[in-house]
Amino acid sequence: MKELIKVVAAIIENDEHEILCALRSPNMIMPNMWEFPGGKVEKNEDLFTALKREIFEELGCVIETQYIVNEHTHEYDTFIINLISIKCEIIKGIPELKEHSKLIWLKRENLTSIKWAPADIPAVEEIIREK
Repeated sequence: MKELIKVVAAIIENDEHEILCALRSPNMIMPNMWEFPGGKVEKNEDLFTALKREIFEELGCVIETQYIVNEHTHEYDTFIINLISIKCEIIKGIPELKEHSKLIWLKRENLTSIKWAPADIPAVEEIIREK
């Protein structure tokens, strides 16, 4: 039986209405695919606390969480991911590369121009519809 992994992802929008996109590094599972930054929810950790922790670890930023944009379960070859995407705002710091290969800011209408990890696609589609 495949392991079910609960993951939170940050939908971070800047003042120019661009969304932060992170490129998975070559040493990560699903390398060279784009995702919303975030990570696994630890045991006994709520979604919002998990996301704040993950963004601080991955990007060195402090965020304020707002609301859930999308929740989607995707089955990969070796595991199943339950991805909860949450709208956030950076309240302290500037995103820096710690785990990812690249960070870019894209307008909503340009989000489909990059190759997303399959689990992130429903959140991308929701953000585009959100305009």
